[in-house]
Amino acid sequence: MSSPQRSGPPPPPAGPGQAPTLGVEEEFFLVRPGGGALVPAGSRVVARAARTVGDLVSGEFDSCQAEVKTPPCAGADELRRELGAVRAAVAGAAAAEGVRICASGTPVLGAQGPATLGDHPRYRAGVDQFGVMLDDYAICALHVHVHMPDRRLGVLVGNHLRPWLPLLLAMSANSPFADARDTGYASWRTIVRGRFPALGPQPYVTSLDDYRQLTRALHASEAMLDADVPFWDVRPNPRHPTLEIRVMDVPADVEDTVALAVLVRALVARSVELVRDGDRGPRVCGELVRAAYWRAARDGWPGDGVDALSGEVLPSRVQADRLVGHVRPELEEYGDLDTVTAFLRRLAERGSGAQRQRASWNRRSRLSDIVDDLADLTAGAPERPVAAVTRR
Repeated sequence: MSSPQRSGPPPPPAGPGQAPTLGVEEEFFLVRPGGGALVPAGSRVVARAARTVGDLVSGEFDSCQAEVKTPPCAGADELRRELGAVRAAVAGAAAAEGVRICASGTPVLGAQGPATLGDHPRYRAGVDQFGVMLDDYAICALHVHVHMPDRRLGVLVGNHLRPWLPLLLAMSANSPFADARDTGYASWRTIVRGRFPALGPQPYVTSLDDYRQLTRALHASEAMLDADVPFWDVRPNPRHPTLEIRVMDVPADVEDTVALAVLVRALVARSVELVRDGDRGPRVCGELVRAAYWRAARDGWPGDGVDALSGEVLPSRVQADRLVGHVRPELEEYGDLDTVTAFLRRLAERGSGAQRQRASWNRRSRLSDIVDDLADLTAGAPERPVAAVTRR
């Protein structure tokens, strides 16, 4: 993936009491208006949008996708403006090419045959290495980048983030439908990714040398394409001074993206302080984290989930309260507590993206209508009020 940064010098490090900069990447499907089928228009849409936003738009693995990104932002307001502008530019370019952008972790109506490969050597290398495992690898994520100039610090911060990743997944889950059917999961995207080796949570590491030794061994085994570019859900970005968090489904609502991004920033900042105090992070069992991933992918919000720190099965709301309590000093210091509180209120009132997709299905009973609702919200239209529904 590209980093959410315009060409030029990297952003300056945060000073004392200053929030680290942050940015996001969002991946979208390109769909046919009124029908919802995927359209392989990625290269055309990207070329048109780039006339306006330059390298803040790029192609993706499947040519039915496009990716947007923001430059480094100081806070929620700037991130909201930048993201709204780049979404609008790409939505306009898509409309000029006869398609719409749609934010969903998986394509509601499925792909028409194997993925149409995007134009990048890494994508071709992936197909050579993993073969038909990539035939239906059409998924869309939200990636959050937080300024992190020190890779040695970053890999230890990843240890602290590992137990919270399943909760971030549950809060962002937005892929219940795939191949024109309800999968029974809140995030089918997570299940699609889970078939691959060396994807998912970063393993616990004791140092940067430990991290490098592990990635080199996985690369030598051919479970990983590039030792310098692991696809774990937390990684120091290989090209820019950021820590990249990649666990979340892409939200349709810009406000949800902004809230998740500032919550992740607060968690990263809190973890930085713990590492600087000598805490290398909890040695949470990898199998327990994977179990927590699966439960979060199945039940999402507001279902129960596995708290990887304690091993308890707890309601997502309880885990969210614990997370906010953990990072409240940072949220208050950066002025983000109201943004996160409003997000949790929206989750309680209207549900997660997965719940809203199912509510749209219950209201309108056509899968193409779900895609239309998602595309409207992705482009900035007000959300229609719908009653939240449970997982099954």
